Amino acid sequence: MTVFKTSMRNFFAHKGRMALSAIAVLLSVAFVCGTLVFTDTTNATFDKLFASTSSDVSVKPKETGGSSNGPQSGKIETVPGARLAELKKVQGVKSVVGEISTETVTVVDKNNDDIGPKSGAPTVATNWDPTELLAVDLTSGHEPRGPTEVMLDADTAKNKKLKIGDELRIIAVPGEFRAKIVGLTTFKVTNPGATIVYTDNETAQRELLGRPGAYTSFALTAQPGVSNDQLKKNVVAAIGDGLKVQTKAESAEEGKDDVGSFLDIMKYAMLGFAGIAVMVGIFLIVNTFSMLVAQRTREIGLMRAIGSSRRQVNRSVLIEALLLGVVGSVLGVLGGIGLAIGLMKFMGSQGLNISTDQLTVKPATPIIGLTIGIVVTLISAYIPARRAGKISPMAALRDAGTPADAKAGRIRGAIGLLLTAAGAAGLVAAANADKATDGSMFLGLGVVLTLIGFIVIGPLLAGLVVRVLAAVILRIFGPVGRMAERNALRNPRRTGATGAALMIGLALVACLSVVGSSMVASASDELDKSVGADFIVQSDGGKPITAEIAKAVHAAKGVDHVTDVKNLDDTKITTPDGKTSTDNLVAADPTFADDLRTPVVDGTLSDAYGKDAMSVSEDFAKEHKVKTGDTLTVAFKGGKTAKLKVAAVTSDDTSFNQGAKYVNITTAERYIPADKMPVNSMMLAAAKDGQDKEAYASLKAQLDEYPSVKVRDQTDYKKLMKDQIGQLLNLVYGLLALAIIVAVLGVVNTLALSVVERTREIGLMRAIGLSRRQMRRMIRLESVVIALFGALLGLGLGMGWGATAQKLLALEGLKTLEIPWTTIITVFIGSAVVGLVAALLPAFRAGRMNVLNAIATE
Repeated sequence: MTVFKTSMRNFFAHKGRMALSAIAVLLSVAFVCGTLVFTDTTNATFDKLFASTSSDVSVKPKETGGSSNGPQSGKIETVPGARLAELKKVQGVKSVVGEISTETVTVVDKNNDDIGPKSGAPTVATNWDPTELLAVDLTSGHEPRGPTEVMLDADTAKNKKLKIGDELRIIAVPGEFRAKIVGLTTFKVTNPGATIVYTDNETAQRELLGRPGAYTSFALTAQPGVSNDQLKKNVVAAIGDGLKVQTKAESAEEGKDDVGSFLDIMKYAMLGFAGIAVMVGIFLIVNTFSMLVAQRTREIGLMRAIGSSRRQVNRSVLIEALLLGVVGSVLGVLGGIGLAIGLMKFMGSQGLNISTDQLTVKPATPIIGLTIGIVVTLISAYIPARRAGKISPMAALRDAGTPADAKAGRIRGAIGLLLTAAGAAGLVAAANADKATDGSMFLGLGVVLTLIGFIVIGPLLAGLVVRVLAAVILRIFGPVGRMAERNALRNPRRTGATGAALMIGLALVACLSVVGSSMVASASDELDKSVGADFIVQSDGGKPITAEIAKAVHAAKGVDHVTDVKNLDDTKITTPDGKTSTDNLVAADPTFADDLRTPVVDGTLSDAYGKDAMSVSEDFAKEHKVKTGDTLTVAFKGGKTAKLKVAAVTSDDTSFNQGAKYVNITTAERYIPADKMPVNSMMLAAAKDGQDKEAYASLKAQLDEYPSVKVRDQTDYKKLMKDQIGQLLNLVYGLLALAIIVAVLGVVNTLALSVVERTREIGLMRAIGLSRRQMRRMIRLESVVIALFGALLGLGLGMGWGATAQKLLALEGLKTLEIPWTTIITVFIGSAVVGLVAALLPAFRAGRMNVLNAIATE
């Protein structure tokens, strides 16, 4: 009980010194709990949505595993309407409703703006039937009653400022039509961000599918007393296994799996960044307790002198850590809930609407948060606590501090050098790997070992790097600069730990910057080398390039030629060795060989666009022992089987269409019926000599009415790639900011405790003539050099990781290494600014000290 009282008294006596450590625990726990609450709430929301939209039993076409049913292909698998009558006769069926749903549409308003979501959620066009009332309410207007009437979801109407009576243009694969909004619907659970347009049944079949009488699925309701499982058995027995039959639970589970895969990626990515923040927080807590123990050496020595055992002293420090962990973790759990709500609001602004009414806090979430916060704090405080237990009673006779253990420092340095050397060997092995999969394992090992090695060797590096930085930066400030240097070198272990916390975040920033810049530079170089076309026409949102859009592109003026490109998914290829594989063929016009200059290792690519000819990739040829002149049996999905001759083997040493197999569109058209032929996935165009600007302007004018499809020249395409990678990197940098914030708190805490530790010294310096301004400058310079020390280690380590990662990317065709020096220099200068900001409060406190009181401090 005495130990507990002493711990409580010390904790509250030093609560100001503990505050920043508590904030680090709070932020780390909040990020973990916020992630869990957000993903649990999102999962619960979608669970309710899928449960409300699923019928007792659904019947739909079987999936084939490819992507030919996706929006970009333009092909929609359907079920003949004749099945409706068959299903009504199945035993146990109360009612059957034919459903039509497609994501292959673009909906534009009177200003020719696409009203679909920009968040990646789909635009869905569907027929209005009774099953829709399971998920939505008709809140205003009426249901569509003819080809010129549609309904719209209320969220899209609100976001796009649309109202009943406004006209929409619906661009579908069969064609386009115009209709007025006659009603608005509101989701009963939540609108996950999609745009939903409803038509009547006949309009959906004619305008959306181009197949009167067809449906995309059937929704069956069971008679009272008939279970969904029994109804499914009856349906399968009646219509055979040619269709996909699912119960309500199975349909909901499938929908959850589709969404869950994305949410899981998001969840684990965010938890990964939370883990980085926790790791950085460990350094802060270790430093805090190490300094507190050092400052209380005399107090602990006196406790030992009056009879306290090592175990009691150790326990006293750990109890303080426990209190810190509990306080920080409880606040972190509450902060995590607030963070989750804020994240939902942010996602709502991006189009993914997750209602806070569905907020889900599972019992496991606070338990996980509390466990992480408390366990991490106790583990971090264990070494300082153990060090406190070793303080002898004779330490009470000394002024302060504990003698450094030179032997332990040498052992630590040796271990750090070994780990760093082993990590460097792993990076070298990764850079020289022949396969990316093998190299990635060496890369991961090298990253972990070099990071741990730099952390362990930090005190040794601090002595070297700080002296170099001081010679370059601090010496110009005269005696004040030299004192700042000595303060930073006074305790290399503390400086190393403080700098290491900042090093972790900046190493990841530098690594990702190098990888991102190298990817952009490599893709740009490959674009210059491989793409001969002047213009690229494609959809950004995965929408199909319909026949009308393709016709508009072909009609552009100033264009020498236009190349149509189609993806033929789920094509079965049988090789001479008797093996059959399901693969993707790229069907294109012969001009594609000039528009995309794919290198070949055997044969001539232009010959692959001849009659009943094709090309295969280098890896495919090696795997199946295929060579030019061989004949492959190709079974086209929805079409006939053909015998195609291999006329070329393309190199896999490219980043564009790597591994693709090419065939002429006219060849594909001979074996695939017109109604089964996919629409264009992209188009390429070349301008006539000297008419680049005219052709570009004409293509843009031709596509002005189709906002879902964009035309880009090579400059535009390079900018698009750079922007896409930049957006991803900015998201990652934003998540890494949490770790950097915790590291900055570590610098602030180290300086604040250092000022307390040096109270008498500060008083003596002030007494012999050091001004307040000089004192504040000394503290700020010390902070700057610590921050720059961490930045140098982090940026150097990160660039090494990034350069090694680029070597692996080179095996996939991205061969250009580019160091983003502007970013690296900006981060380095920013680290100095961070050091200045972190020192403001400690420096202000040091400058305000009363000289006589400071000198009298024990």
